[in-house]
Amino acid sequence: MGSTSRLRPWFACVLALAALAGVAEATELRVMVSGGDAPLADAVVSLHPVGAGGAAASARADMNQRDSTFVPGVLPVQTGTVVRFPNSDNIQHHVYSFSEAKRFDLPLYTGRDAPPVLFDATGVVVVGCNIHDWMIGHIVVVDTPYFAKTGADGTVRLQAPPGDYDLRVWHVRADRRVADRRLSLRGASMPAQLVELPVTPAPAAVETRGSERLRELQQKFRRMKDGA
Repeated sequence: MGSTSRLRPWFACVLALAALAGVAEATELRVMVSGGDAPLADAVVSLHPVGAGGAAASARADMNQRDSTFVPGVLPVQTGTVVRFPNSDNIQHHVYSFSEAKRFDLPLYTGRDAPPVLFDATGVVVVGCNIHDWMIGHIVVVDTPYFAKTGADGTVRLQAPPGDYDLRVWHVRADRRVADRRLSLRGASMPAQLVELPVTPAPAAVETRGSERLRELQQKFRRMKDGA
């Protein structure tokens, strides 16, 4: 018993060193995505190991509904992820998709009554509401654990083991939607990668019309509720 207790600190030290070695083996890659002269937010950046089969995960994610808008509007997930669609509004929504990667239909509901949806195939799933046609969301399903979404500065940082990868970038307003680039990750870090995508203008006018229509529907709903 005494010899076992003496070995425990040494064994813990070995495990800690092994864990640090595993971290040290990962290569960090910074990717900057721009559209024209401006950084692109909500671009999905992913690293796909060359010659490796598609990876699946047992993960969960949410695409909420607030103010008749999908939040987040772009949700990247790995294949095998179960996504819930909670409704945080005080009106009902009817969420659906006709996309080839995943077809589903969640009839009118509020709160968390809708069943979760398993996303088991790669691709871009366009999500809509059958009641509010301006509500559009995108779920980008990738078969790799190395992915992230750019912030307002158009930048992401990814970590992956050394090796050869295909770097892919998707954005909803990009003409080609997906940009591909072969990379060899070596060492602790790599030079930053700049990806420039030709993009269409942001649909500000469509969003404004949707907001005005939402206000009209909400006013009508309140009038009906008040018996006017």
